[in-house]
Amino acid sequence: MSAWGGRLIALTALVLACSVGAGAAWVWQANAYGAQLAKQADDFGKRLAEKDRVYAREREEAAAAALDQLAEQQDARRALEARLQDQTKTHWKELNDAQQAQARLRDRLATADLRLSVLVDAGTLAAQGCDGGVREATGTGGVVHGPVRAQLDPAHAQRIVAITDEGDRGLIALQACQAYVREITQ
Repeated sequence: MSAWGGRLIALTALVLACSVGAGAAWVWQANAYGAQLAKQADDFGKRLAEKDRVYAREREEAAAAALDQLAEQQDARRALEARLQDQTKTHWKELNDAQQAQARLRDRLATADLRLSVLVDAGTLAAQGCDGGVREATGTGGVVHGPVRAQLDPAHAQRIVAITDEGDRGLIALQACQAYVREITQ
């Protein structure tokens, strides 16, 4: 064998040894990097899973808080509705009582059981030269007659009672509205 033949064999053996070494290094490095990537992926997966658990817990807590708030608002709404219903009952009772009182008053005026009268200024009567009014009864402790009064015509009395009836209903409705607004704004 010649020098070139020995060198060629040595060179071939060297290239082969380098190739085998490079392949072995490649496999070893691939395994090492694969292990590192697997570890990183595992760590990332654990961190991601932990973040998911924390996020899920936060979502559950937020949902529970929202449900609690909703329940409180529903309870407050039910309480408000109950108070408003009580106020409505009170309003209708007051209105009914006022209407019954007005009806009794109208009936008494219609049957002449009750007569309406007004105070008349005695100075005005004296200036006009008349004294035809009805005097109020004297008190138990004196003999002086009360102020001069004039009786109203029953038809006029009925109209006055009707006007006061509407006024009473208006006042009762106003009070009910004010109570409603106070309840709503609290």
